Amino acid sequence: MKFLLIESHGPARLAHNKDIKIFSSLYSPPLGLLYIGKSLLDEGHKVEVIQPQAEKSFYDGLPTTLKNVDCVGISIESMRIKEANFLIEKINEIDSSIIIVIGGPFCTLHPKESLEYMKKANISVEGEGDFVIKDIAKAIEGKKKLSNIHGIYYRENGQVKKGKEAKIIKNLDELPFPARHLVDKYDYGKVDGSYLFKPRLTSMVSSRGCPFQCTFCGRDALNYKTYRERSAENIVEEIKIISEKYKSLFFVDDNFLLNVERSNQIFDGIIEEKLDLDLLIMGARVDTASKELYKKMKKAGVKYIEYGIESGNQDVLDFYKKEINISQIKKAVNLSRKMNFVILGNFILGAPFETKKHFEKTIGLACSLPFDMVFFFPLAYMDGSDLWNDGVKKGIFSKNPTEVGKKVDLKELGLSNYNHEELRNYCSYAIRKFYYRPSYVVRQIYRSLLRKDFRLLSLELKNFFGSG
Repeated sequence: MKFLLIESHGPARLAHNKDIKIFSSLYSPPLGLLYIGKSLLDEGHKVEVIQPQAEKSFYDGLPTTLKNVDCVGISIESMRIKEANFLIEKINEIDSSIIIVIGGPFCTLHPKESLEYMKKANISVEGEGDFVIKDIAKAIEGKKKLSNIHGIYYRENGQVKKGKEAKIIKNLDELPFPARHLVDKYDYGKVDGSYLFKPRLTSMVSSRGCPFQCTFCGRDALNYKTYRERSAENIVEEIKIISEKYKSLFFVDDNFLLNVERSNQIFDGIIEEKLDLDLLIMGARVDTASKELYKKMKKAGVKYIEYGIESGNQDVLDFYKKEINISQIKKAVNLSRKMNFVILGNFILGAPFETKKHFEKTIGLACSLPFDMVFFFPLAYMDGSDLWNDGVKKGIFSKNPTEVGKKVDLKELGLSNYNHEELRNYCSYAIRKFYYRPSYVVRQIYRSLLRKDFRLLSLELKNFFGSG
């Protein structure tokens, strides 16, 4: 059979506003689909993977793309369900005989409701689909009953029925490495037309789930709440294979450095194997920072590190249940500076009790530390987060999960001192305050000279003085 796997949502890393447009075009490989693709390839099926945001005319070419396709698998985010449903209906309109399987965050949180809303979809996967997809393929071929498959809901005679209970994959080392060749047609690592790191770029994940309980994070699902790690040996083995074809590697774990012992083993392995890669760490907690570990990271090739700082106010950090403090933030960022990493900090504005004084303190912290880049986002009440679930319990938000993406006025609902537009304006103000400082520009020129790498500086100058 032939499977077409589609990532329905937008760029993985998107921060685009009217003032600063850094990372406005960066997207990364859809690892979840590449793992599923590998499982299908191992069973002898044909597989194609598409990221619509990387295609010039995705819908125009869809009829041709769907020729000879037996099954389409679509990964869906909660905030993109309307777009996903439009795509599903379009596929069904072109060829109603194609089986449509949906999965991803929204389906994991609402497996039954997703099928009730997306009426042209046939099967919904709850949780991890790496092995489940093999059973689904057998069911399509008539070799297995849908009712005997773990972690799915399916449509039968106009009704939505449930298969067996979902399972999580406990031993991640059992997973085959993702089929990265399925996205060779895409050129990852470009930011607004320019490479920020060595081409070619790919990504990998060394763990699944998260042991922390940040109130804004949508992790209210079995496979997200249950933290599991791959072994250091398994990770280094994959990196060796990656290094034969790629020059930059993005670790996209929520907390890549969480297990310090394992982190040391991974970097030791990279150093011993003399693997020449630019290593980028997307998710790092400030409380894991240590001089010994960071020196080893630098030796192994780490060039970039990204922190979820969120706020410069301890009361806000406590409200978010971040389990970090301001001293740890300062230590981690300054240590990263000493290692000459490119440092990115993510901040959130808009906790229910936050005032302008809170915002100014957060902006002040960002400006006082040697970040290369910062993003400021309005607080979002994400589906599956404690904040969202609490709002549903109190009757503030609808119990209907298909209304997750509906715009609401948080100020009117008593959840913020500011409405969404006001928060967006504060985020824009914060970004201008950070980037439009003479001291920042001088520091970036100096750091580019120190690194002997002017790619980031070139991108920043393009954002500051370009026509965009």
